[in-house]
Amino acid sequence: MRILKNLFDSNRSWAERIKESDPEFFVKLSRQQNPEYLWIGCSDSRVPSNQIVDLLPGEIFVHRNIANVVIHTDLNCLSVIQYAVDVLKVKHIIVCGHYGCGGIKAAMEKKTFGLIDTWLRHIMDVYRHHQERLDAIADETERLNLLCELNVIEQVANVCHTPIVQKAWESGQELTVHGWIYSIEDGILKDLNACVTSADEISETYRVKL
Repeated sequence: MRILKNLFDSNRSWAERIKESDPEFFVKLSRQQNPEYLWIGCSDSRVPSNQIVDLLPGEIFVHRNIANVVIHTDLNCLSVIQYAVDVLKVKHIIVCGHYGCGGIKAAMEKKTFGLIDTWLRHIMDVYRHHQERLDAIADETERLNLLCELNVIEQVANVCHTPIVQKAWESGQELTVHGWIYSIEDGILKDLNACVTSADEISETYRVKL
């Protein structure tokens, strides 16, 4: 099928519902983009950022990849962070993982999957940093879910280590980085208490002289 008619039909129905509740919604939306939040999440189709926190289009700037990883050589992710921080002036960066993440599970299996192997190496590095703690857990699901949490915390640190974020803090810009995790089984978010508001809260090893 060349045209996915069902999706176009759904789009028209959705747009009509929005306009019924707020006739000027799309006019206002087209004039500016002014979100307070950058969401760095997993590509998993079951973890849609706006719906999870019940916000409308225009309220969250989003970057998604497999296992919500922030890598210091990933120009795509870094470009998103820079635009969000420098141009949109977001006040919050949220790294949100989810329990039962397929990418993290694949990294734990130590198999080869093809091109994605290189990406999954970053998750294996997180495992290595916490191997003693993780290997002490006998239950496979419990071990997986702990690694999902630890991965979020590691990615929060990676966000904070970027010169982009540290420059914003240095200039006095209001910016907080958060680590959350989502349960697909009940739809509830959990705060992992990985919240950073200034360069003083990160290791001196990663502080950039600006």
